[in-house]
Amino acid sequence: MTSEAVISTQQVCRRFGNKEVLRGVDLAVPRGSVVGLLGKNATGKSTLIKCLLGLLRIDDGTMRVFDEDPWWLSADSKARLGYVPQEVSLYGWMRVDQIIQYTAAFYPRWNSALANRLVRQWELPPKDRVAPLSPGQLQKLAIVLALGHEPELLLLDEPVGALDPVARRDFLRTILDIAGSETRTILFSTHITTDLERVADRVAILRDGRIVFHDELDVLKDSVKRLRITAARELPASFAVRGSLRMEVAGQSALVAVRNVGNGLIDELRATWDATVDVEDLSLEDIFLEMHHDG
Repeated sequence: MTSEAVISTQQVCRRFGNKEVLRGVDLAVPRGSVVGLLGKNATGKSTLIKCLLGLLRIDDGTMRVFDEDPWWLSADSKARLGYVPQEVSLYGWMRVDQIIQYTAAFYPRWNSALANRLVRQWELPPKDRVAPLSPGQLQKLAIVLALGHEPELLLLDEPVGALDPVARRDFLRTILDIAGSETRTILFSTHITTDLERVADRVAILRDGRIVFHDELDVLKDSVKRLRITAARELPASFAVRGSLRMEVAGQSALVAVRNVGNGLIDELRATWDATVDVEDLSLEDIFLEMHHDG
């Protein structure tokens, strides 16, 4: 993987009326990476993706995709993009095979073998019209249309929300196959942390309109831990732990989620409170919940 950033944003802001959805987003996505974008509903994930695609214009800051301003993205760069929206809207009067052929006509490098394989694998009915398709079938078709030209940058907004578990597994396997190339980059938003853990090598967490963490997934897991503290005496109301995300204190015991745990912090707690300190690993879902705990 090279360190070249396919996506780069600095202090990006986007407002809708008086509501500021993006409040200074800083993000650099290296070429060849698979980045999972995590955030609660209505935190701006879809807005950020639409800004990257040039579908929305940012109000402040700078944003680059393939070293171009997305709002003025060239036709060549657009041809290197793939996108699956959260809500799929396609030409309902077309048949499945027709809309695939129609989309393929825009891309000189369309991979018909890949598209046909996915249609068969996902049991899409080629001769059926698009309008009566189920939400899951519609999402599968949108994914086929986004993958057929083997884009260098694939942007996915909750791409598996309408898929059943089997289809989700097949989709994630396809994403892993695509990610096998160091020239392809994937950014996808999801609320399903187990899916993210299967395919992403990096995670970006969006909270309150800002990226509060972006690094390799393993770095995040190594950084955030849960401490079980048992002191020799009752802990005071003023008890605090440096870097804590959430804390529960009851008598001589405390349960603390901490970011940037180090041996120095643990030794300090043991010495200050004459305490035993047990360190627990957390799943990505647990980490996400701890980082979004509101007290």
